Amino acid sequence: MTALSVPPTRAWTLDRVSGLRARPGTVVALAVVAFIVLAALVPGLLTSHSPNAIDLQHSLGKPSLAHPFGTDAAGRDLFTRVVYGTRQSLGIGLGATALAMFIAIVLGFSAGLAGGWVDVVITRVLEVAFAFPVLLLALLLISIRGPSMGTELIAVGIGSAPGYARMVRGQVLNVRESGYVEAAGALGHPRRTVIRRHLFPNAMRPLVAVMTLGVGQSIVWASGLAFLGLGVAPPSPEWGALLDSGRDYITTQWWLEILPGLLIVVVALAVTSLGRTLQHRLEGASR
Repeated sequence: MTALSVPPTRAWTLDRVSGLRARPGTVVALAVVAFIVLAALVPGLLTSHSPNAIDLQHSLGKPSLAHPFGTDAAGRDLFTRVVYGTRQSLGIGLGATALAMFIAIVLGFSAGLAGGWVDVVITRVLEVAFAFPVLLLALLLISIRGPSMGTELIAVGIGSAPGYARMVRGQVLNVRESGYVEAAGALGHPRRTVIRRHLFPNAMRPLVAVMTLGVGQSIVWASGLAFLGLGVAPPSPEWGALLDSGRDYITTQWWLEILPGLLIVVVALAVTSLGRTLQHRLEGASR
């Protein structure tokens, strides 16, 4: 009896220990996401400074208790500008991901449900678009419309759409051949009802985690465009614009470039970590 009871107890202990080890990372990621959401919604709770208050007497100040991220060339508190820029950066990330997923749903469901020549045409268009790097497609659109926050959002969204559309099409084809969808059709349910009640929710469920991962990716791409001078222009406190305005001082006042850059990396890692956790949970629930 003792020999038979040891393996289950040991396995349970290892699973419990591994679960405890996984919790701190998720907690930290949730804390980071909660911070950026709070900064986007109520930035005044996190700082008492104004993001546009110029103080030339304290320009290029080092990080201190009064100014945790230091001050920029105009004497503005960098931490305050990062906090107030969260709304723009997070808005671009969420908006670009929503736009990309909307385009992906339209194209992916059209290809997966219609089949035939419609599927062939959409698939070939997606393959051509997917072959181009996202930043290249974004640069093309920005060169036509000009740099702005709206153009940056649209550019990142359109550039991300082909990858999402291919995943949506694959999910639709997979769910369409499932037994419960065929059973619903055999029972005489209208095609629209089958799509709305069975095909759409089951095809989209695994993509919820992918959308979460896309938010962090979109923030990074948008910041990269702004860093190249092709997004929101300074003096906007958008994170990429802060990187753009601080790169001239990277060898002397490193905090102007390093601290906003580290924040972008931390936020992207936190959102990606939550997306992976959500993906594992959804996959476990489906199994």
